[in-house]
Amino acid sequence: MGKIIDFFKREIKGQPAFAFACNFLLAMAAFSLCRLFFFFVNSDYFTDVTFAHLMNMMAGGLRFDLTALLYTNSLYMVMQILPFRFRFGEVYQKVAKWLYVIPNALCIVMNCGDTAFFSFTNRRTTCTIFSEFKNEDNLLGVFANGVVDYWYITIFAVAVIYLLYRFYQSPSKTDGCSLKSWRYYAGHALVLAFFVYFTIIGIRGGFGAYTRPITLSNANEYVNKGNEAAIVLNTPFCIYRTIGKKVYKDPKYFKSIEEAAAVSSPIRQFQKSGEMNRMNVVVMILESFGKENFGFFNKHLDGGTYKGYTPFLDSLMGEGLTFKYSYSNGRKSIDGMPSVLSSIPMFIEPFILTPYSTNSISSIADVLREEGYYTAFFHSAPNGSMGFQAYAKAAGFQDYFGMTEYGNDKDFDGTWGIWDEEFLQFYAKKMNEFSKPFATSIFTVSSHHPFNVPERYKDKFPKGDRPIHQCIGYSDNALRLFFKTMSQYDWFENTLFVITADHTNQISHEEYHTDANIYAVPVLFYHPGSNLKGFKEDVLAQQIDIMPSVLSYLNYGKPFFSFGDDVIYGTDKEKYVINYSNQIYQLYQGDWLLQFDGVKTKALYRFKEDVMLRNNLKDSNPDVVKKMETIVKANIQQYIHRMLNDELTVKP
Repeated sequence: MGKIIDFFKREIKGQPAFAFACNFLLAMAAFSLCRLFFFFVNSDYFTDVTFAHLMNMMAGGLRFDLTALLYTNSLYMVMQILPFRFRFGEVYQKVAKWLYVIPNALCIVMNCGDTAFFSFTNRRTTCTIFSEFKNEDNLLGVFANGVVDYWYITIFAVAVIYLLYRFYQSPSKTDGCSLKSWRYYAGHALVLAFFVYFTIIGIRGGFGAYTRPITLSNANEYVNKGNEAAIVLNTPFCIYRTIGKKVYKDPKYFKSIEEAAAVSSPIRQFQKSGEMNRMNVVVMILESFGKENFGFFNKHLDGGTYKGYTPFLDSLMGEGLTFKYSYSNGRKSIDGMPSVLSSIPMFIEPFILTPYSTNSISSIADVLREEGYYTAFFHSAPNGSMGFQAYAKAAGFQDYFGMTEYGNDKDFDGTWGIWDEEFLQFYAKKMNEFSKPFATSIFTVSSHHPFNVPERYKDKFPKGDRPIHQCIGYSDNALRLFFKTMSQYDWFENTLFVITADHTNQISHEEYHTDANIYAVPVLFYHPGSNLKGFKEDVLAQQIDIMPSVLSYLNYGKPFFSFGDDVIYGTDKEKYVINYSNQIYQLYQGDWLLQFDGVKTKALYRFKEDVMLRNNLKDSNPDVVKKMETIVKANIQQYIHRMLNDELTVKP
C-alpha cells in the first residue's frame, strides 16, 4: 500500500490529467452552488418543494452540468490529456489555466444571469436569446442596470468566479515523468482513452447503447411541477443543446392532419348574417400587467384589503367585458405579439425566433386590411427592437410607428423607449389623423425593468412591495390620460378597445406563483356606450382568443386562421386554454388543468379549487386525462404540421 501511495504522489498527483480532474470537479461544484442560489433567489416561484425533493433535483442536475462542462472545457481537457511531454511547460500551463478560468467564468455569468432573468420568463434561456436581442442597441445599458439592480447576484457571481481562480490546480510536475518513454506513452494513451470514453458518456448523459443524448425535456424526470425543470437545468446546457437545432418535429399523434383537425382545427368561420360592423379596433398590449396588479380581480387578497395598483383600469373593467380566468400563451413579450394579434400561441420557442417566422401569417390587421381598414402598429422602443417591426410588417400592418416616428429623444426613458404617457398621447393624436375605419395596436414599455418612472412622478404612486408596482401605477395613470384625450374625438364611441398584457412579472402573492397563474393576465373588451359588459366566470379566455373575438364582434363572416375562439359570444363549456413552458404543455378546460410533456401526462389538477396545485389527480381520473390529452395532442400536431408546411393562413 505504501508503494502505491508513493507512486500516486510521485507519478499521478502532479500530472496534468489529475489537475484537470480536480479542476473539473471544482467547476461541477460551482454549477451546483449556482443551482442552489438560483433556487433560493426564485423560491417564491417553487411552491411545496421539500428538502428531499430539492436534493433529488440537485442530484439530477449533475447530469446536465456534466454535459455542459464537458462542452465548455473540451479544449482545456485536450491540452491536459495529450500524451506529450511538452504539456509540462510553464507557458503551456499558464495558457491552459486561462482556457479553464475564462470559459467557466462565462458559464457562471450565464447561470447567474438567468437567476435574475427567470422572474421575467419562468424558463431557462436558450440560444434564441441571440436572435431575440440582435436588434437591440442598448444592451450595454440593460446589462449595467442589471448588474446594479441585482447587486447580490453580481456579488455571488464574482465570488464563485474567484473560487474557480483561487482553487485552480496547476500540475506540480514540470519536468515530465520518471517513467521510461514506452511506459509513459502507453500509460497516457490509456488515460486519453478513458477521458474520451468518459466524455462521450458525459455528453450523451448516460451509459448504454440505447441512451439518447439528453435534452432539455429530460429535466422533467426529476420534477413534480413544470417550472421546476429550470432548477434541474443550467443555462449553458440549454444554449448548447439548442444551437442549430430544428425547432419542430411532427409528433404524428394522429394518422393524418385531417384526423387531428376533427378534434381541433384552427380554421374558423362564424355564421354571421347582415353587414359587417365597420367600427375601429384598438388592441393594447401592456408590458407586464399581470392580473395580480389589479384590485378588480383580487378583492380576496390581503384579507379583503387589497387595492392593487390600477385604479383607472379597475374602473374600466367595470365598463367592459372581462373574465375571471384569463391567461397569456407565453412568458415573453415576443410570445405575446403573435398570440394577441395573429392567434398563434408559443410552443417550444417564440414564433418570431423560429426558422418559420417567414411563413405567411394572418392577423387582425391582415384580415381587416382586406376589408378596407387602415392598419398601424405602435411601439415606443427604437425601431426594430425585439423584432416587433418585422413582425408587424409580416402580420399585415401598413405602417409602423416607433421611436423614430415619435421624433423626440428627450422623452426617452434611457433604457427601452419613450415614456408611456408621452407616447400614448402621440398614439391618440395619430389615430385621430387616420382614415376611418382603422385597426391599430400598441405595445407599451414603461412597466419594464429597471422599473423607473419620470422624475416628476417620483413618490406619486404606491411603491408596494415590488419595484414594478409604482411603474404599474404610472402606466395606469398614463392610460387614464390617454382615454381622456380619446374621449374628445368623435370616433371614440365607434371603437372597440381590447386591453391585455404580454405576460406577468414581479409576483407578490403565493397564488400567482403557480404553474397556472404565472400566465394570469387580463383580457378586456371595451366598447364605449355599448352593452358589451360583464364579468364572465364560466368562460376561460386567453390571448389567442382576442383575434377571433374581435372578428366575431365585428360580424365578420369569412373563414380565417386562428388557434383561439370567440369568447364574447361563445359560451361553449368545452372551451380550453393552452400554453407552454419548460417542455410542458398546459391545457385548462372546465375545472381541470392538464400538464403534458409531449409523451405522457405529468399532472392533473382542479385548478379553480386547488389554487396552489397541490393535489395531482391524474391517476384517479383516467377519463379526464384521456380526453384532455387528445385535445392537447391535436393542437400540438396541428401547430407543428402547419408551421413546417407554411399553412398558417386560410388558402384560397
